[in-house]
Amino acid sequence: MTTRAKEIRLDQVTWSLNSGQKTPLTVARLDLLHPVVSGNKSFKLFYNLQQAILEQKSGIITMGGCFSNHLVATAYACKEAGMRSIGLIRGELPNPLNHSLRFCSENGMELIPIDRKHFNQTDQLVLEKIQRHTDLYFVPEGGDNSYGEKGCTEIMQRIKGADQFTHIVCAIGTGTTFRGLLQSLKKQQTGIGIPVLKIPVEEQDGFLRQHVKTHSNASFQVYFNYALNGYAKKDTTLLNFMNTFYKETNIPTDFVYTGKVMHAVTHLLETNPFPENSNLLVLHTGGLQGNDSLPRGALCY
Repeated sequence: MTTRAKEIRLDQVTWSLNSGQKTPLTVARLDLLHPVVSGNKSFKLFYNLQQAILEQKSGIITMGGCFSNHLVATAYACKEAGMRSIGLIRGELPNPLNHSLRFCSENGMELIPIDRKHFNQTDQLVLEKIQRHTDLYFVPEGGDNSYGEKGCTEIMQRIKGADQFTHIVCAIGTGTTFRGLLQSLKKQQTGIGIPVLKIPVEEQDGFLRQHVKTHSNASFQVYFNYALNGYAKKDTTLLNFMNTFYKETNIPTDFVYTGKVMHAVTHLLETNPFPENSNLLVLHTGGLQGNDSLPRGALCY
């Protein structure tokens, strides 16, 4: 995990439009980069781990929810690097632990629950927890810092022929990956962001200022109407789509990020928002472990 990510595999697939016409789609399979530190996590954690080592810290302390991909990746990466890890967990710890937190614990991560009303990296309670472990390097929730962003500027470098794509689509959670992506795009390329959190119309400008806009001059568009029921919420519409997408493309998605992104992309293709001769690339940012929380049989993969 302390080594750089390898070249990202590209899957060329087709999607059947309602008209019956098939349209080509290229998916960058970041989810295949590592069996545990998957997707964008390998990029977000790379420079954070390097910085922890540079500062001679004994490990990492970070934050996340009960099904956090970030926590899972951090626990494994730290164990692989021979480092300690602590996870500050949003809310109470489930008893028994769910599959994500059990994996974290089994890989050496100490789990500390934080009441939801205090779960913010600027909250005094959280600051006290962080300051109590001065031997550990703090990484914000989701790897959302300058080192996480720096790592994500390298995603396009790992894609062979990246310059041929005119539109690159990516999920937006904290915005770290999308900001890093925008900094790496060429003049002729446009970044398409799909927020997976429901953002009220009156808050969308503020969300863009806080989570998206950078010093990059890259062209970008953000579509806010594909969060469905909200962050980490699933319903039969989304799960049915994920099954249909898998049957047609043989690509698994998760219900938090990539399922919503693919749902958005296929709808945008139906409504023709892309200029003629566009060449579309969708980033599959991983996170498939979250599907383990679904009832058995909910997905066909």
